[in-house]
Amino acid sequence: MRSSGDLGLHSLDDAERAAAAALPPEVRDFVAGGSGRETTLDANRAAFDALFVVPRVLRDVSGCTTATTLLGRPAALPVAAAPVAYQRLVHPEGELAAVRAAAAAGVPFTASTLSSVPLDALTAVGGTVWFQLYWLRDERRTVELVRRAEDTGCAALMLTVDVPWMARRLRDVRNGFALPDGVRAAEVDTGGAAHHRAAGASSVAAHTGQAFSSGLTWASVERLRALTRLPLVLKGVLAPEDARRAAEFGVDALVVSNHGGRQLDGAVPSIDALPAVADAAGPACEVLLDSGVRSGTDVLRALALGASGVLVGRPLVWGLAAAGEDGVRRVLDLLGGELRDALGLAGCHDPSDARGLRTVSRQQPHRPAPERGLSNASA
Repeated sequence: MRSSGDLGLHSLDDAERAAAAALPPEVRDFVAGGSGRETTLDANRAAFDALFVVPRVLRDVSGCTTATTLLGRPAALPVAAAPVAYQRLVHPEGELAAVRAAAAAGVPFTASTLSSVPLDALTAVGGTVWFQLYWLRDERRTVELVRRAEDTGCAALMLTVDVPWMARRLRDVRNGFALPDGVRAAEVDTGGAAHHRAAGASSVAAHTGQAFSSGLTWASVERLRALTRLPLVLKGVLAPEDARRAAEFGVDALVVSNHGGRQLDGAVPSIDALPAVADAAGPACEVLLDSGVRSGTDVLRALALGASGVLVGRPLVWGLAAAGEDGVRRVLDLLGGELRDALGLAGCHDPSDARGLRTVSRQQPHRPAPERGLSNASA
């Protein structure tokens, strides 16, 4: 296998094209697709592309760095790998290759409840691993997953709150998508439901309908907060009212996310929801951004609107499909280089400085993000 610097990948879009050539069409659709008419999937990118940064000049950026902290731990970039299920669909090593690449890049890796590699194998790599939790119908099993995350050394617990059930994803329905026999959730018994192919139906959706609870409430968050001392993150928050309430419940961080356009079709683009959520969360609750990030400039945009970092999902899967661990490393290398370029050209010494930048959209101007305890560059 070629080195990560010799893969012919010069942008995250290149990784997507390489993955499309390598994957079976139905697997490509499973990863790439959104829900319904894919309105929100498309809107995520359109919202980023409509957002412009007002750079500052005459600042010393000779020591420009992408280093920061995420959930209280050092990170080489304000980037974490988003939770993505069943990564062995796209490469035999699956999540194990991806977590090695994330550890080498110095960024956190978020292991999905539906990871196709056991959690202890991922944390054994030695990087920072967060565990993403779906609330299961069997609450005892949910508690067991929390304890497993603690016992295996996960650094944070990320509860996904926008999936009472899986939305109708038409690409999977049309493909009659089902998991191949060799790919299973390592931490949750999928039984046969996720592997039973049926015309005009998604077997993965059928399984999650059986396994996931649609009764997740703020009382569940309260129980989870009392159950663990790990930093608690809620993923899937778009409304400032929910952000405010999360902070009241002692949640440590939020992920502003519409699930990459895979849940409510027509939901607001995450980047558009970010400023109000960051304002409502207050300084004690960290805010991350997920859905649609495809470049270092996108990371800069998110930082300018109040995020402390972003989660990146599909691009890392494309890198994994294209070239395994080397492909994921290359995607993270590209993001890091693009972000350093964007920071320096915008007059920022480090990611915290980006909070002082003004942004303008085709719809309306945005004021600089609230300081949230971080220092801005001098004017």
